[in-house]
Amino acid sequence: MSDKQVNPEMNQQAQSAAASAPSAEVMDDVQEIMKKYDRESNTREWTGVPGKVVRYLLAAFSVLMVYMNLIANWDERVRRAAFLGTIIIFAFVMYPIRKGKPGKPNHIPWYDLILMIAGALPYFYFVINFSKIIKQATRIHTPEIILGVIGILVLFEACRRVVGIPILCVSGAFVIYAFASGNSLKSIVYNLFYTTGGVIGTPIGVCSTYIVLFILFGSFLEYTGISQFFIDVANSIAGASVGGPAKVAVISSALCGMVSGSSVANTVTTGSVTIPLMKKTGYKPEFAGAVEAAASTGGQIMPPIMGAAAFLMAEMVGVQYGLIAVKAILPAFLYFLGIFIGVHLEAKKLGLKGLSREELPKFGKLVIQKGYLLLPLILLVVMVMRGFTMSRAAIIATLCAIAVSMVRKETRMTPTTFVDALEGGAKNTISVAIACGVAGVIAGVVTMTGLGQILISAIVSVAGKRVIIALFLTMLTSIVLGMGVPTTANYIIMATTCAPILVTGMGVEPIAAHMFVFYFGIVADITPPVALAAYAGSAIAKSNPMRTALNASRLAIAAFIIPYIFALNPVMLLIDVTPAGLALNILTAIIGLFGVSSGLEGYVFDNEKIWQRILSVAGGLCLIVPGLATDLIGVALVGLALGTNYLMGKKTAAA
Repeated sequence: MSDKQVNPEMNQQAQSAAASAPSAEVMDDVQEIMKKYDRESNTREWTGVPGKVVRYLLAAFSVLMVYMNLIANWDERVRRAAFLGTIIIFAFVMYPIRKGKPGKPNHIPWYDLILMIAGALPYFYFVINFSKIIKQATRIHTPEIILGVIGILVLFEACRRVVGIPILCVSGAFVIYAFASGNSLKSIVYNLFYTTGGVIGTPIGVCSTYIVLFILFGSFLEYTGISQFFIDVANSIAGASVGGPAKVAVISSALCGMVSGSSVANTVTTGSVTIPLMKKTGYKPEFAGAVEAAASTGGQIMPPIMGAAAFLMAEMVGVQYGLIAVKAILPAFLYFLGIFIGVHLEAKKLGLKGLSREELPKFGKLVIQKGYLLLPLILLVVMVMRGFTMSRAAIIATLCAIAVSMVRKETRMTPTTFVDALEGGAKNTISVAIACGVAGVIAGVVTMTGLGQILISAIVSVAGKRVIIALFLTMLTSIVLGMGVPTTANYIIMATTCAPILVTGMGVEPIAAHMFVFYFGIVADITPPVALAAYAGSAIAKSNPMRTALNASRLAIAAFIIPYIFALNPVMLLIDVTPAGLALNILTAIIGLFGVSSGLEGYVFDNEKIWQRILSVAGGLCLIVPGLATDLIGVALVGLALGTNYLMGKKTAAA
């Protein structure tokens, strides 16, 4: 969501938005917080005529992407190289050499101009000389080797500016391993630059076809005012309940995060509304920031869009994206249910109330008046399920978003906002494309050196036949590699290294294995010590960053449990499922989540004793492991803890 899309109309349906509008002080801080925690916001300042030139070039790039995917009939390798070469140009136009140092307005230093030209040249050389290079195969000459080295190194520098250093450390280690394995410079350059196994491999292929168009769809969707609609809907549903503002944050951030695809951006934008309201209601600052961060992070696992990584997952697993979205429904529901439980128990413990119903919009009236804003999302789901290509579905859904914006005067697109949406789509594509290009290097090294098989052998030897150990090691790796790394890049790294270990070495279902690493790559945004979404939430809440991150991890405990459930028993992903088995799986998962959440919160009917908290957590964890015995033990432990706490609550009430 962008503050450009906040509905200014102060009618009855928007009263909740007015009541919860961010203060001027908070709004002044939003941009600074984004620049601090979100690298995509650290851009150069372009104004006047140069600003218009950059703006229309970015808009033209979005139009080119539509043409390239809908009409053009280019060779796949040519399209990918042209796409990445253009992205590198925009990366150096938009991003300065140092974070927080945008330099003078309308100015690019000479060294950035050199890097921009030198970095884009190898990719366009490949486009122009495509037939010649393909005929040469591995017999590339010195000029091609030099150009390939320059293309990869400048891509790395662009990644440092746009994405950050962590992924460079990982990819650099992989390149060093390629040399240590006895590969020559010529072989490495050929495999990583001139084949579809490197920088122009599957990640960039998916980015230049599906991801860029869905980012563009999300950009246009925001300009329909759907983010404010989501907030109003959340207020109408949960605003008046116990601890209402926090529950509003959970619902609205889940819906808005599905569209934005960025944990940090969603935390800052929706958090500027929800966090001050939570604090005003009585929640502690650390808890308010944590609620927003946990819910915003979960937006990336929310079907039907699920962020960019889900498109890559469909490609790598070899299934339709619609199937991925369907299988993600139950895990996403349980994730947000876990946060909801934590929020409710905290509100009960603090004795917090909800908002006055008079302040809130009426759900029925809201849906009648603004429910049409959901049409683009509904149309997208229908097209995906009916077998439309992802590219065509995204473009048609974008046209639908433009159409629905015309219904109301305050959201009606003008030529200016139309170009704004095109420009925003191009800007948001830069970081994802750069990350995909660098992640392609990692995937290329794994393929070229046979590292994947080596890792499989190593993990299998450590874990033996114990799947739970392999899952635990994979979880740690995903979280560590995900710290400061975009979800897309983290998923590519884990999908090429650890997911095959779970599938080949441990017999985990392919979709379950890929969803497992996907989940833990996402929760890295709220897991200390590098919890960027939680730190962004703490900046708005004016709270201690580490405490906020710990609270966010506690609230999102479901994200640490659910992947184990569907990896050990893929019924939750609708694999080999029967109605009875699915119902039992969901029931035990809910009981387990409640047990763990209540144990960590320390309250249900009354403050829990330490032994009750231990019983609740232990029982909840038992319910992770599939099997009748563990389920019965888990239910018994959770039931004992809740039953004794209920009796304590009655005694307290009587006293």
